[in-house]
Amino acid sequence: MSIRRANGLFFLIAAVSFGVASSILSATFDWPDILRAPAPTVLAAFEGGGDSLVWTWFATAWTYGLLAIPILLLPRALRLPAPRLPALRMATLIGAASVLLSVIGFLRWVFVVPPLAHSWTSGSPVTRAAVEAAWTAQHQFGGALLGEHLGQLLAIVWSVSVSMIALRGGVLPRWIGWAGLVASALYLLNQGDVMATALPGFPVWDAAGFLGSTAWGLWILALGVTLLLPARSPHDVPAERALAAA
Repeated sequence: MSIRRANGLFFLIAAVSFGVASSILSATFDWPDILRAPAPTVLAAFEGGGDSLVWTWFATAWTYGLLAIPILLLPRALRLPAPRLPALRMATLIGAASVLLSVIGFLRWVFVVPPLAHSWTSGSPVTRAAVEAAWTAQHQFGGALLGEHLGQLLAIVWSVSVSMIALRGGVLPRWIGWAGLVASALYLLNQGDVMATALPGFPVWDAAGFLGSTAWGLWILALGVTLLLPARSPHDVPAERALAAA
């Protein structure tokens, strides 16, 4: 199998496996809505989920981590002309960093939250107050800052870069470029919800999280399917562009 087709397959595997894991998490833990719930609500629900909930978070983290493989392989798969390759390589590093930050945000539910939830459930009122403060601190740092703000922003920078390459490079269909820009814009709107955790009153569009993440995930699927199809030469110019040039 060629690098290009293998890359497309990796995109599909990462998107589908994360979609399954995150759907189970949504059904069993009301994710992502519960992320904005008060500390007592989250800690009680987490403790009630038991070991199975911890393993669900573990699976969600590492299925998202699979996305780093096709992101890192993409420059080899597309085989861009030398002048355009450095931009894609820089975008690749940004995309890989975004995956790392998001995985850290997910894995805190495996290594940080369980002892906090147990201490809160079995502790005295004084202990509970201390645990709630610790929960808020780690939730804002590991979740809002690393996973949701930096992780999502860098993922958007990567998808916009790939979309621009699709529009200009000729190695991917132009509709992939336009779809990527739309999905990235929708995903960016979710930052209002993230910023509101630090700045109450910041404008929030409630549907942005669901629409943005869904559109971005579907674009990843579409990118994977496109890479499985026969490759286009960077020198192939669509007919409408040739007519416009003439």
